Amino acid sequence: MTDDDDFLTLLEDDRDAAPPAFAGRWKVVVIDDDPAVHDGTRFALYDYELNGQGLEILSAHSAAEGRDLLRTNPDTAVVLLDVVMESDTAGLELVDYLRKELRNETVRIILRTGQPGQAPERRVIVDYDINDYKAKTELTADKLFTTLTAALRSYQQLQRMVETRRGLEIIIEAASTLFDFRSMQRLAEGVLTQLASLLNVSCAGILVLRESIRAGNSTISVLAGSGCYSSLAGAASTERLDEDLRRLVDAAFERRCNEFEGRRSVIYLETQSGREVIVLLEADKQLSETDRALVEVFCSRLSVAFDNVILYEQLQEANARLEERVAQRTADLKRANALKNEILGIVAHDLKNPLSVILGRAEMLAEQVRRTPFPLDSTCNQVEQISIAARRMTQMVEGLIVEAMNDADDISIRRQPVDVTALIEEVSEANRTLAARKDQVLEVACAPAMRIEADVDRLREAIDNLVSNAVKYTEPGGNVRIEADTGDGAVTIRVRDTGPGLTGEDMGRLFGRFQRLSAKPTGGESSTGLGLSIAKRIVELHGGRITAESPGPGRGSTFSILLPANGETLQSANGRPT
Repeated sequence: MTDDDDFLTLLEDDRDAAPPAFAGRWKVVVIDDDPAVHDGTRFALYDYELNGQGLEILSAHSAAEGRDLLRTNPDTAVVLLDVVMESDTAGLELVDYLRKELRNETVRIILRTGQPGQAPERRVIVDYDINDYKAKTELTADKLFTTLTAALRSYQQLQRMVETRRGLEIIIEAASTLFDFRSMQRLAEGVLTQLASLLNVSCAGILVLRESIRAGNSTISVLAGSGCYSSLAGAASTERLDEDLRRLVDAAFERRCNEFEGRRSVIYLETQSGREVIVLLEADKQLSETDRALVEVFCSRLSVAFDNVILYEQLQEANARLEERVAQRTADLKRANALKNEILGIVAHDLKNPLSVILGRAEMLAEQVRRTPFPLDSTCNQVEQISIAARRMTQMVEGLIVEAMNDADDISIRRQPVDVTALIEEVSEANRTLAARKDQVLEVACAPAMRIEADVDRLREAIDNLVSNAVKYTEPGGNVRIEADTGDGAVTIRVRDTGPGLTGEDMGRLFGRFQRLSAKPTGGESSTGLGLSIAKRIVELHGGRITAESPGPGRGSTFSILLPANGETLQSANGRPT
């Protein structure tokens, strides 16, 4: 009996025996125009198993059918191919189609021919990309088993190489993508996406970050979730995880290494900045050794990506702090510039009144020196007033220079005993010439010898602002009256005028800086809008308060300064300090 007879006898046994079910199957395609070959192959391999996987045998009875079958089954592992079918070279042409057009380089091709002379073995092996060449007469059941096993192992190795190459390409491509992320959450989402792509299966997973705050304390957060765990993303702790997941995460942080168990994988990594990351994956398949190796290679680069994001966030925080400092410095410069303008305004305002006194007295002095007889007493009085005004100017300039060198919020007063009555007389005398030039009557009605603890220069400035304003805004021929009395632990100084009065709008912005009121100076004088705000500040520094009253437009106004007689702070109407 020949080998061929042995093969045919084998085919005559029970051909309907069903192959056992396996968890996975190697896909084998039989392309032959002889139906007996298909039946014999199925019978000989009905119980075949390699690495726990059985066979899925597909049949085509011509090269044309084979083309369609291979095109729709790119995961075919082995092709058992006849050479002579529709034509003497139909099988060889199918080899070229499979390799060149379908570009399937991993499938293993075993040529089986019953007419070796039609396709000499040496020429076929050299000219065509096939993996084995067998005559049907020599391919017994044992030989078929051996040949198929060798082909499947070769296919498996090639598949691992292809998967490794594909995985490495994904890792290389993912590296640039992951390093572009600028937030922890986006990076975590990218990691889960890239792992699913790397394994080429559907995955559910979570990525958990543990940050050490200080010794013995840390925070744990779920940065991202995919699949059935997508709702867990953003959790500030692991409390939302079910007991099983929480146990796995805690064990991974304790174990500090990777673990692959069934279809569930737990990957651990630690960044150079001391942060720890756990990636938990549940795949649709058990990971192969190649899959595990690729996952570990991929995750080994993640620590750098996480540190990159951390450094970026720190840089962003530093930039934000720098911007805040720049904004604060800009605001300080604006405040300094505003203070400079205010000081210039104060200088212009405070120096204008004594200058007016000096100019007025100088004009009167010029008239007197031309008189005959020479009015010696009057001339001496004018010279004295000029000297007083000049001294006041000198004191003001010195005071303003000191304030310009101090912080605007740290202005102090120097208290000493002050005779308020004498001070009011001095201020009224300084403004009398200005009033006389406008034919105004300037009256003084003060209680005698009123003494308080105050800064004499600043208090003089406050009173002078009120008196000079009354003279400035009262019509020629009008009256300005200065009163002072004591009562209820306070000294009250009032400056009344018969000027244009105050409107409701004036009352709302009376003591603001650079505020111009509805009234206009009546003698061509200028105004900076600082006098009342300066007076208010000086009075408040003394613990007092300043008020204004007016019956209405055209009916004059009264400005009152209330100063504590004992040097303490006055109480307002509601019992609170002013």
